[in-house]
Amino acid sequence: MNTLSYKTISANAQTVQKNWYVVDAEDKTLGRLSSELAKIIRGKNKPDFTPHVDCGDYVIVINAEKVKLTGDKMNAKEYQTYSGHPGGRKVTLAKDQLKRKPISLVEIAVKGMLPKNRLGRQVFGNLFVYEGSEHPHAAQQPKEIKL
Repeated sequence: MNTLSYKTISANAQTVQKNWYVVDAEDKTLGRLSSELAKIIRGKNKPDFTPHVDCGDYVIVINAEKVKLTGDKMNAKEYQTYSGHPGGRKVTLAKDQLKRKPISLVEIAVKGMLPKNRLGRQVFGNLFVYEGSEHPHAAQQPKEIKL
C-alpha cells in the first residue's frame, strides 16, 4: 500500500499562500456578509485549513456605510461600550453607529465570529474596512469577490 498518498497536509506560516480580495458591501446584509468574511480571513474556505495557523486571506471591504440590516434592527440593535468605571456603560443604536462610525458595524460583526484568543486577534488584522469605494491597497492587486 502506498502510504505517501495518505499524508495529512498541515500548513504553517512558511507554506501558507495568502491572497488579497476586495468585497463590495453595498446592499449586503450585515450578518451574512460578515460570516463569509470571517470564513475567508480565517482560511476555512481553503483545502489546507489548519486550525492553529493563520492561513486566511486578506480581505478589503469597501462601501461599508451602505450595508443593510434586516427587520427593525436599525432602530433596535444596540452596541454597548463599558469604560470600566461604575456607571460607565454607553449604549448606541445601530442607526447612530452607522452615522458616526460605519466601519465599526462590519468590524464588530466579523470580530464576534472569530475565535476569542491570540490567533483570533491576529487573524482580525487580515480585514481592512473602508467607507467609500476607494482603498489604498491597489499595489497588492486584489481580486474582486462576489458574495
